[in-house]
Amino acid sequence: MKSRKLAVEGALEFTPRVFEDQRGLFVSPFQGPAFTEAAGGPLFPVEQTNHSRSRRGVVRGIHFTVTPPGTAKYVYCARGAVLDIVVDVRVGSPTFGAWDTVRMDQVDFRTMYCPVGVGHAFVVLEDDTVMSYMLSSSYVPENELALDVRDPALALPLLDGVEPILSERDQAAPTLAEAKAAGILPDYERCREIEDALRGRRTSVAG
Repeated sequence: MKSRKLAVEGALEFTPRVFEDQRGLFVSPFQGPAFTEAAGGPLFPVEQTNHSRSRRGVVRGIHFTVTPPGTAKYVYCARGAVLDIVVDVRVGSPTFGAWDTVRMDQVDFRTMYCPVGVGHAFVVLEDDTVMSYMLSSSYVPENELALDVRDPALALPLLDGVEPILSERDQAAPTLAEAKAAGILPDYERCREIEDALRGRRTSVAG
C-alpha cells in the first residue's frame, strides 16, 4: 500500500494494491501496518462506521466536529467516484485554510485519513456512489458543524457547470472567515492532543 502526505497537516492518502483475476478483484482499503508506518502510530479505535449513497452533483460538507470531543475519519469510496476534499479549519495550524483532494473510484481504490478537527467534504462524480467511513467517535447531532463549500475564499473544486446539490444545513453554513470570527473552529494544539490520546501516543489529555 502506497501513502502520500496531503497539503493539510496530518492528512494522508493511501493507495492499496488491487488484485484482479477471472473472478473479479480483491482489494484491502485499510491496512494497519501501512497506516502505522505512514502516520507514526496506529489508527484510532473505531466507534462508528457510516455509509452514504448519493447521485452525481451531490456535495456533502464541509463538515467538522466540535473539538473536544473531536472526530478522526478514515474514508473510502465503496462504489462510484468522488472528489474527496480535506480542509484545514484548525486555528493555529501551520496549514490553516489549506485544502487538498483525493479522487476516489473503483480503479485505484484510494482512501483518505482525516485527522481530528479538520473539515471534510466530497463531490459526487457518478450516480449511485457509495461512501464508507470509519470514525473515532459516535454521532452526536449538536457536535456536528458545517462550513460553506462554496466559500469563494477557499475556492474548492466543484463540478463545472453543475449546481451543487446541498442539504439545507450545508446551504446555510457560514464561510471559514465567519466561523473563525464566531469562535467555533477547533484549536490546532487541542486537536493534536486529542488525536495523540485517541491513537495511543499519549496516556491522557490535559484539561
